[in-house]
Amino acid sequence: MATRLVRSILLLFGGLLATTAWAQPNFWDTYTFSEADSLRGALRPERTCYDVTFYHLNLLIVPEFKSIAGYVDIHFKAVNEVRKIQIDLAANMTIDRIEYDGKGLRYERRHDAVFVFFPEPIPAGQQAFIQVTYHGQPRTARNPPWDGGFVWAQDKRGNPWVGVACEGDGASLWWPNKDHLSDEPDSVLISVEVPSSLKCIANGNLRSTENNGEFTRYNWFVSYPVNNYNVTVNIGKYAHFQDEYYSPTDGDTLALDYYVLDYNEAKARAHFKQTNLILKAYEHFLGKYPYWNDGFALVETSYLGMEHQGAIAYGNRYMRGYLGGMIPRDMDWDYIIVHETGHEYFGNSVSCNDLAEMWIHESFTTYLEALYVEYRYDYASAVRYLESQRPMIRNQQPILGPKDVNWDNWDGSDHYYKGAWMLHTLRHAIHNDSLWWSLLKRFHLENINKNVRTEDFVRHVNEATGRDWAAFFQQYLVYTQPPTLLYNTEATPAGLKVRYRWQADVAGFDMPVLLGIKGAYQQVSPTTTGWQETVLTNVTEGQFAIATELHLIKVRRSD
Repeated sequence: MATRLVRSILLLFGGLLATTAWAQPNFWDTYTFSEADSLRGALRPERTCYDVTFYHLNLLIVPEFKSIAGYVDIHFKAVNEVRKIQIDLAANMTIDRIEYDGKGLRYERRHDAVFVFFPEPIPAGQQAFIQVTYHGQPRTARNPPWDGGFVWAQDKRGNPWVGVACEGDGASLWWPNKDHLSDEPDSVLISVEVPSSLKCIANGNLRSTENNGEFTRYNWFVSYPVNNYNVTVNIGKYAHFQDEYYSPTDGDTLALDYYVLDYNEAKARAHFKQTNLILKAYEHFLGKYPYWNDGFALVETSYLGMEHQGAIAYGNRYMRGYLGGMIPRDMDWDYIIVHETGHEYFGNSVSCNDLAEMWIHESFTTYLEALYVEYRYDYASAVRYLESQRPMIRNQQPILGPKDVNWDNWDGSDHYYKGAWMLHTLRHAIHNDSLWWSLLKRFHLENINKNVRTEDFVRHVNEATGRDWAAFFQQYLVYTQPPTLLYNTEATPAGLKVRYRWQADVAGFDMPVLLGIKGAYQQVSPTTTGWQETVLTNVTEGQFAIATELHLIKVRRSD
């Protein structure tokens, strides 16, 4: 036992040393980042000095004028002595007053950052709150959900139909907050007044409504930590119906709430029945739905979708796949429900600290799509589904982006598809499914409602497997190209002799790989340091294959 413990410590220490030194020389040096990018993306002292515990949004939203007015209470704990803090609000939104302890505070604006000055220092450990009163017309999204902003649409009957999507751009485009992924409030109260002819749907549980004649106020409460960009409002002529999900783990009941345009209710009642199986699949692989007390909701939107915590934006038009496509023709499931529900686990529950590490949100969730296919159909179908996504991998930029800047401009979607294939590759390199399922589930369960970094997952995999995978993650996350397996074969009386070695950017890259006859592969462990060989009995040259359907690698014959 002592020997195993020492080995685990050495693996952990070695893995952490490797990850802290990760950098692809000069890749991001050709990119220019503005002062505004840095102010939004970096954890400056004006941000690290305080920890937000609670927000109360108290707003009037008038679709006719595309406007917002009201205030936000920002409750926080002083981590260090607080004299000045940074909050964030888009420069096109007008601040009317910032108040603390009944008095107005001095503040300065630089780009979208707002620096707030306190007349007396707030001691470390003390709780405090400020109230920011503001108004304006928030930016309209040009191409939601990819281009952030408000969506001021109309349904087919001409009624207002309003939503917001702001991942990447940040929640500060419509409400003042500490707009950094590392700081999630413990809870949020969302109080919104809208014209009484409409309904407002937000995150969490509806606590109360207050009809004031021309306007109705909706009070929604989120009882769990939440990413700021997941805070949402949806305004429209909504019909509401419910269903229930029963946990196979303990028999507990989860409320399923569906908010759809009133004329789509019959269609939605049939289409949304698949939600139960999706939740069951994810519970099987990762544990119970992480926001049980706040319930689960799908809210129909005019844009495609977004993982708004507990109130998923749904705009896939009740079609299979992704607007009818992007899944194999023999499969029938809704991509948006599967993908965005996956985000409740990775993205919402397990969250990253910096936009540079959005792979933690998107790679895992894209991989969960394949796990849903495996649960609903079979393993071969999951592999086939992943193979259908492989042509979308571009290998133009690293999956890890530049840190400490508010930058969300990846060329392509490698932090989705390539990242999912990296996890698929890791599963088959570990080559032990019971271990793989265990480490994946445990990583989620141990990090529910936490912010994690890349090195946290590397450490977790190292500890679970007793092997150092730092070089593996560095190759796939930091460099643009996957590794290349060089090989050659020779028929011999004993069998097919196969020689192999890795060609990779990372010295010491030594990922195990499967080769031989498809369906009966043998695992070998090439390195970058020299040629190795094995003899495959009862395998002919014509039968020989390298498992590129299970590994994201390049292969090249090198005779």
